[in-house]
Amino acid sequence: MIALESSEILLAAAGGALIGLAAALLLGLNGRIAGVSSILGGLLAPGGEGRPWRGAFAAGLLAGGLLLALLAPEALPRQQEFPGLPVLLLAGLLVGYGAALARGCTSGHGICGLARLSRRSLAATATFMASALATVAVVRHLLGGDGS
Repeated sequence: MIALESSEILLAAAGGALIGLAAALLLGLNGRIAGVSSILGGLLAPGGEGRPWRGAFAAGLLAGGLLLALLAPEALPRQQEFPGLPVLLLAGLLVGYGAALARGCTSGHGICGLARLSRRSLAATATFMASALATVAVVRHLLGGDGS
């Protein structure tokens, strides 16, 4: 069982509120869904539409993490052991392929799609959450890892 401190719960709630606010603002002010894979894909695509706002969004993601690291380093996740470049490349490939196959990523489906009551997003979110639960169960209980 994982014991959470009240400060961790508050940080998680504050982070979730900020993500929700950002998604609502992007949809309300720009008419766009805050799906990170689509935003970055459009930024990197040749002749991609909306590069200025996509670049600003990506810069904000990076700046937010950097700001947290500078102002509240204790709020960052604890340092993990580097799994190696081949594992990271495979993981990135699987996530990218999955996001393309689902036509959206965890942020697009899990935050924005569910809020819009999208059935496709419900299916995608249920699938990636079930996959995550199964992965943790295998790593922790079958392989003997701590899952962190």
